[in-house]
Amino acid sequence: MRPHSLLALAVALLGLSSEALANGYCGGGCFSCCPPTACQAPCITRYRAERTTCYRTVSEVVYERQEQQCARTVYDTVWEEQQNTCYRNVCVRMEREVQTQVQRPVYETAEREERYTVNRPVWETSYRDCSYTVRKPVWETSTRECRRVVNRPVYETSEREVRRLVRRQVSECVQQERCRTVMRPVTTCRTVQQDCGRWTMQKTCRPGPSLPRMVCDPCCGWRVAMVPGPPVATYRPVYEPNIVERQVSSTTWQAEVVREMVPVQVCRMVTEEQVTRVPVRTCRIVQEEVVSSVPVRTCRWVDEVVPRQVPVRTCRMVQEECVRKIPVRTCRMVCETVTRKVPYYETHQEPYTVTRRVARKVARQVPYTVCRMVPRVVERQIPYETCRLVPETICQSGCEDGGCGPGGCQPAAGQVGPQSTRELQPEPAATQPQETNRLGLPEAEPVEQPTVRLKSA
Repeated sequence: MRPHSLLALAVALLGLSSEALANGYCGGGCFSCCPPTACQAPCITRYRAERTTCYRTVSEVVYERQEQQCARTVYDTVWEEQQNTCYRNVCVRMEREVQTQVQRPVYETAEREERYTVNRPVWETSYRDCSYTVRKPVWETSTRECRRVVNRPVYETSEREVRRLVRRQVSECVQQERCRTVMRPVTTCRTVQQDCGRWTMQKTCRPGPSLPRMVCDPCCGWRVAMVPGPPVATYRPVYEPNIVERQVSSTTWQAEVVREMVPVQVCRMVTEEQVTRVPVRTCRIVQEEVVSSVPVRTCRWVDEVVPRQVPVRTCRMVQEECVRKIPVRTCRMVCETVTRKVPYYETHQEPYTVTRRVARKVARQVPYTVCRMVPRVVERQIPYETCRLVPETICQSGCEDGGCGPGGCQPAAGQVGPQSTRELQPEPAATQPQETNRLGLPEAEPVEQPTVRLKSA
């Protein structure tokens, strides 16, 4: 338990004496407890807060970047040429003589007579009369006159006058008024309001937390009372507007109509009468009689006998005896000794050289840099404030020369009582005001943990 809490509890127990218990409700129940020689003016005990700035050491772990040179082994592949002697099989074609007994066929040809009877055809030709009558057309050509009337066109050419109206183009130069729009710059000034305000820090005071203090009651003696503490000042940003008017010039383009005389080439059409002579070709029909000779072809039929001899061929068979010779072929086998060449292959080893590339690993050292974080403990001083309560007893002019009875205040006005020798030693407090609990006592201060920071190299 905290020291100031024990002190407050002890003071409260002292105030609850037998005399105070008889005077319940601060003496409002009865007046028998109040001594007749009590001071009319009570003494007040106030607690004054004293703040002291102290320093404590805080350890921090700082990581520093350290570079370390290392080397690693790297294997490179190196290709080397190597000569190797190899052997391969080579086949050589050779021949040898072999004698064998073979049987050769020998063919002999002989002739024999063969008689046979054949039927030979004998052809005889005779003629037969096949005459016939045909009708043949005979064409005869004669001429006759043909008269007809034809219309023959006769063309005549004459001239006539043609009058027509034509329009001829005539050009003239005329002054014409034209309007065009021109953009001219116009500069105007206008008033603009600009806010040139700034942010300021406004101080705000709020009541401080209630603190326990020893109060001297003329009826009940010393007791603990909750007295408002010193006010706490806070600052908040407040914006102060400042409206400033200034003139701003602006240039705009305005359209303006300009009139000017421009020469214009004008074309107009003039009507004229034109006379031309046009040749006119006329056609008239004249009738004429035409006599023409028309050939006329007539046909008549004439009977005519056509003689025709038709050959007739007859065949008769005559038997004859023929003799023919038939060849007869006989075969007999004759044994002979034949010498022939038989091919065969001989295999032998033939050396040859092969060049091949052989891979070999070559080790080498490659330097590289390793970066690591090294922890280091750094100590630093952190300021903090401690607050202690110092009691002060102040008596007004009611008690003179300390002549008050046992229930009143013994020291004179402006003197510090025996309670002033006792000081409260609270724990170190933070710089900011702490919150209070239900009894109005300050809360315990949180323990600050060591912080870890990274420090670059």
